[in-house]
Amino acid sequence: MRWVSLSLEIDAAWVESLADALLEHGALSVQVTDADAGTARETPLFREPGEAPEALWPRNLLSALFDSGVDPAQALGAACRAVGAPVPAELRTEPVWDQDWVRATQQQFGPIQISPRLWIVPSWCEPPVAGALVLELDPGLAFGTGAHPTTWQCLRWLEDNLRPGQSVLDFGCGSGILAIAAKKLGAGRVAATDIDRSAVEASRRNARENGVVVDLLTPDVPHGEWFDVVVANLLANPLKRLASLLAAHTRPAGNIVLAGILDAQERAVSAAFAEWFDLAPVHPRDGWIGLAGQRKLVT
Repeated sequence: MRWVSLSLEIDAAWVESLADALLEHGALSVQVTDADAGTARETPLFREPGEAPEALWPRNLLSALFDSGVDPAQALGAACRAVGAPVPAELRTEPVWDQDWVRATQQQFGPIQISPRLWIVPSWCEPPVAGALVLELDPGLAFGTGAHPTTWQCLRWLEDNLRPGQSVLDFGCGSGILAIAAKKLGAGRVAATDIDRSAVEASRRNARENGVVVDLLTPDVPHGEWFDVVVANLLANPLKRLASLLAAHTRPAGNIVLAGILDAQERAVSAAFAEWFDLAPVHPRDGWIGLAGQRKLVT
């Protein structure tokens, strides 16, 4: 046994102070999750960068990891006294055994089906369908493994609508998954850009592993360069701020695909792009909605 895990349910008012106190009293790490996760009472929390933090969940589960030489109950008692919090009546401790973490992590990720023929497959898995169009992608630091609804929305749009030879810009490329998919689906020139250097490196590595050529444009897309299709899987607020820039890189009569938008944000995002596009919802899923439309002709 290498470590001991301590878990307890805690009122939201004490979460932040108690988590800090546990770290000061020997915890190696602390995390807070929804105590109702996996049930009908699970409560998703979403927050845009720059927005005020939302309240925590109605029921919060605090988990702390300790070295096996530390008594978790004593550490918890000391942490509670330090911040004046009541000591929970119920808590759970369990041993955490050393293991092959690489193998354990890999077991959490398997092939992801986007459509009957399009699959995202980690490098340690075999394609599940003969003749499938496979995007080989391993989980990493950059966003975009294909599991999130917003990535799925963009991939489905590309498969359904991309025409052979069209040029594509993946704006905010993350792992490069959309750019790689576009190339494998028959696009001509495909370019990708991201403000995060680790995302650019991940995109370059993933494109190489998939045997495709993607132009990595850093830090900016050249002024005046147009694409037949622009895909941007970001969040609502960045999309609204970037509306004129994304429009400027979309060829007249070209298409734009936007994702990272919650259902309640659809109207505001559509309004931000209304000068250049008439957007329509595509592939709503799990509270997220994609938007796509054609660039209005220049008059």
